[in-house]
Amino acid sequence: MRCTNCGFENPDGMSFCGKCASPLVSTCPNCSFENPQGFDFCGKCSTPLTEQISEPSARRKVTYRDKGVDATTEIDSPQAERRQLTVMFCDMVGSTSLSEKLDPEELRELIQNYQEVCAGVIIRYDGYIAKYLGDGILVYFGYPMAHEDDAQRALLTGLEILEDMVRLNIRLEKEKGRSLSIRIGVHTGLVVAGEMGGGDVRESMAIVGETPNIAARLEGVAEPDTLVISPSTFQLIEGYFDCKSIGLHTLKGISQPLEVYRVLKQIDTTSRLEAAMSKGMTSLIGREKEVELLFDSWEQVKKGNGHLILLSGEAGIGKSRLVNVFKDHVAPDEHTWIGIRCSPYYQNSFLHPINDYFQRRLDFRNEDLPEDKIHKLENLLVGYDFLLNQSMPLLASLLSIPLPQNYKPHDINPQKQKEKILEFFLEWIIKEKEKKQVIFVIEDLHWIDPSTLELVSLLVDQGPKFGILAFYTFRPDFTPPWKNLSNLTQITLDKLPEKQVELMANNVAKGKTLPSEVIQQVVKKTDGVPLFVEELTKMILESGLLTEKNNHYELNGPLPPLAIPTTLQDSLMSRLDRLASVREVAQLSSTLGREFSYELLSAVSLLDDDTLKLALFKLVDYEILYEEGTPPVSNYIFKHALIRDAAYGSLLKIKRREYHQRVAVAY
Repeated sequence: MRCTNCGFENPDGMSFCGKCASPLVSTCPNCSFENPQGFDFCGKCSTPLTEQISEPSARRKVTYRDKGVDATTEIDSPQAERRQLTVMFCDMVGSTSLSEKLDPEELRELIQNYQEVCAGVIIRYDGYIAKYLGDGILVYFGYPMAHEDDAQRALLTGLEILEDMVRLNIRLEKEKGRSLSIRIGVHTGLVVAGEMGGGDVRESMAIVGETPNIAARLEGVAEPDTLVISPSTFQLIEGYFDCKSIGLHTLKGISQPLEVYRVLKQIDTTSRLEAAMSKGMTSLIGREKEVELLFDSWEQVKKGNGHLILLSGEAGIGKSRLVNVFKDHVAPDEHTWIGIRCSPYYQNSFLHPINDYFQRRLDFRNEDLPEDKIHKLENLLVGYDFLLNQSMPLLASLLSIPLPQNYKPHDINPQKQKEKILEFFLEWIIKEKEKKQVIFVIEDLHWIDPSTLELVSLLVDQGPKFGILAFYTFRPDFTPPWKNLSNLTQITLDKLPEKQVELMANNVAKGKTLPSEVIQQVVKKTDGVPLFVEELTKMILESGLLTEKNNHYELNGPLPPLAIPTTLQDSLMSRLDRLASVREVAQLSSTLGREFSYELLSAVSLLDDDTLKLALFKLVDYEILYEEGTPPVSNYIFKHALIRDAAYGSLLKIKRREYHQRVAVAY
């Protein structure tokens, strides 16, 4: 375990750093949640866990003479920054008429019931409740902590709130003879976020811009008990949710009419790749060697030799795409494909990927009654010759189905029950293998819950005996505990070379050749990450900068610097937000260009050398920067040009001018 304070490598299981005595597990001062080592914000309530390494605080006069600038200036708030944000506005319907009919105390109790329902769901998806406005709730997704899927989180939150309100109303009807209706509006757009207010009344995480206003206006046009979204949010969630256009609406204070979409339900897709496939995918570029390795492993398995493939790579590099290509080219009649996926929403949920697999395997539907689910489960288990009196209590518990009276629940402690469920799944794999070859795929191990990791490790240990192909994918921040196995193939996906980036960009353009200036920018900005190539090329094609000819595109004029696609904004900012304590150093560094020296950064930074070195150590450790040499004789480069652009784009314009002034003087 590496100490985030001093960088010392401690043995596993330590609670405090042996070098500087810093705690290796951060207990949140607000909610007492024990966070894993390395967290800068509490994963439960988003409270900052570390002392912020930052420039001098807002509204304070700072003299720069010691850094070569003979001037005194006033610095704007370091917390204030430009962000892409998904904003939710939720409001009760008919609260004014209720206030006329009810005693204020009774009305307060009803509003509190509704607020508790909303807050429980919002917290579960890491939304931030910015403000209660009477019976309205303003919620941020993407600030103070960005996630790569903030728009999806907002819609999952909205749909679950609507479901939970149905259950609340059943109780309210029974107890008070009343029910509540709500409306929800969601919009994604640019804001300036940071401290606002005056005197003693200050709001530390206020946002300014049209985004919250549009979210509030959208809520106003929603029908009771529905969720509506704007076109910008729809663009980010298309393929993940079933939506219906409810037409163009003129919103008060907004000059142009907006097409408004009602969100009906989540689509049963399990990955970004499947959502993208629903809109059409470009062909796989490169990866011929990796595909060959996969099929070599499969040939070994068909001969009876169990094999494990570990596929690693950063977000967007093409792990899921490679899995999908392999699946499409394996004859379906010669194997059983068992595919499960870990989720960032359920990292602390017991065996969630296994639960989700059986829910899909059994084709459970929302309208199914408990007895319908029991019948489906019994039929499945009988088909595999499981003893129902032993297996039904286990699976019913895992799937949260009420156990019928004709079954006796197991009278065992939770630990023993977990062991029996793991044994059941291993036996399930064996029974599948008796019918035909098994390919067991689990994706996104970086989000795995502890119980599923235990199951996966058991499969690794017994894989050779089972004779299956196990295929695990993960990002570099997950360290697999399985090493030096004779039946293991490890594949790390690298970036695409320039020629393949060009080929992929032209494929996105449906075979029409793009101008060389466009290709050069795509190569420079995307660094060979396939997802970046695809999204940036799509943005260019939709920007109006190009004119389509017979077999090629032509520029309409000079090519401006390319902005970051909205589809990548959240993902890029989430990488920076993971290091909130040193994000301002990344932002300052971004003004120096993609590459810079320690000497120049030190000349423009107001931090002392020890603090600056620690900040750079963290940025290198989390692969925001690459380092060459050792400070003070060292140079740095942003791992991705788009991460540098995201850091720079988050700066307020006044802050950019201030940083550029320091750079000009240093030069």
